[in-house]
Amino acid sequence: MADAGTLEVQTQTHGKVHASEVSDAVRRVSSLLRTASEPVLSARVRLTMHADPAVERPAIAQINVDLNGRLVRVQSADATTRAAIDHACDRLRIRLERARRNWAGMRGSLPLPEPGEWRHDSLPAPQLPYFPRPRGERTVMRHKSYTPAHETPDEAAAEAEALDYDFHLFTEKSTGEDSVIYRTPDGFRLALAHRRTGRLGPVDPAISVSQVPAVRLTVTEAEDRLESFRQPFLFFVNSQTGRGNLIYHRYDGHYGLIEPAA
Repeated sequence: MADAGTLEVQTQTHGKVHASEVSDAVRRVSSLLRTASEPVLSARVRLTMHADPAVERPAIAQINVDLNGRLVRVQSADATTRAAIDHACDRLRIRLERARRNWAGMRGSLPLPEPGEWRHDSLPAPQLPYFPRPRGERTVMRHKSYTPAHETPDEAAAEAEALDYDFHLFTEKSTGEDSVIYRTPDGFRLALAHRRTGRLGPVDPAISVSQVPAVRLTVTEAEDRLESFRQPFLFFVNSQTGRGNLIYHRYDGHYGLIEPAA
């Protein structure tokens, strides 16, 4: 484990960033670095708030960590600095977990029952990198509402690649559908909340497209399905709102839920 208790996290700010936001970022990054499996040689947090009101997501949080000579970089953009810090720290946690675990098994696949069936529903079930909290004690501890950007699948994949996201929720530009793009062993896969793939514009050949609409579930049913498959996340249509939601395992053994803002 890294001795992050004595490591000074360097900070850099641009624009109107409050001192309390800087302190919060340093505290959270320092806490995450204590879980690192290798020595942390340096760490820097850069917070930027663009002044241009036309910028859709003006707040940017960037974290750079030297993990025993290997650079780990994560970045997130959002409407507020605290939200950007929140998402960037999520990415850093995942990157540190990957550094000490073999995630390749989680991205494998089994034979699919039908062409186009969801790849992440057919992954094998290895040991997952979260606290083994008993099922009866798990609950949705983090509920995020987001305003999804209108993007093409290619733009969404480029953003996921740049920010090292395993999955990225967005509004598919040509169909207007709640959508998710996620990593597979062969690149990226696109899934839409409802089956309107015939209206899709051109998609890069490296992105496979699911022909199966997202399963329609309540949040409780989604929790049960996530547990049954023992997968890191599940994209589904919330039967109460009709919108595409994503539920995922948090590092503490609870769940996180992401849904579009009303």
